[in-house]
Amino acid sequence: MYKRQRLHGVVLNAADGPGDRPDPAFRAAAERLREAGVRLLGYVDTGYGRRRTSAVVSDIRRHRRWYAVDGVFFDQVPADAAQLPRFRRLVLSARVLGARVTVLNPGTHPDPGYASFADLLVTFEGTWEDYRRARVPDWTADHPPERFCHLVHAVPEGRAGQVARTAEARGAGVHCAVPGTGANPWRSVPVAGAGIPEGAR
Repeated sequence: MYKRQRLHGVVLNAADGPGDRPDPAFRAAAERLREAGVRLLGYVDTGYGRRRTSAVVSDIRRHRRWYAVDGVFFDQVPADAAQLPRFRRLVLSARVLGARVTVLNPGTHPDPGYASFADLLVTFEGTWEDYRRARVPDWTADHPPERFCHLVHAVPEGRAGQVARTAEARGAGVHCAVPGTGANPWRSVPVAGAGIPEGAR
């Protein structure tokens, strides 16, 4: 993910989360990234609020213990207001466990309440074609661009700059653009100058 053409962070995702045991390859990669001054975020799937809190917190603990991540990337976050209290508690739990950065990814514009406690809110995740037609609700203007992120896949060659300009125009200070398609486009290498995808997702 890029923040105004500077690397915002790398999401570590060994096995749809930290996995059942430490991965030596991921440990080595995490160490190299840390030495380079890169912010590391541990991937945690919340199952749109259906996953047990204890399982989510366990993943946070493992990421911190095994890979010394700086923060947490909560994926598959619901967008409705009903789940706000639960996710506020999850973000607080992550911070108590040492996470300095928390990212929530509903992949769409959620209830504005989520912006009150997430450090970064992913308000778009989808294809380049969908991104071209996407709209931004008025409430986002009440927050600085550094609080929003757009994740765009299936980006054609030569469109990285357009993704960056579009994200900036729509009030998103962080973005990532990859050419990948299919069930897991984030395995692909980012379009030049457009960001860093989740590691080995």
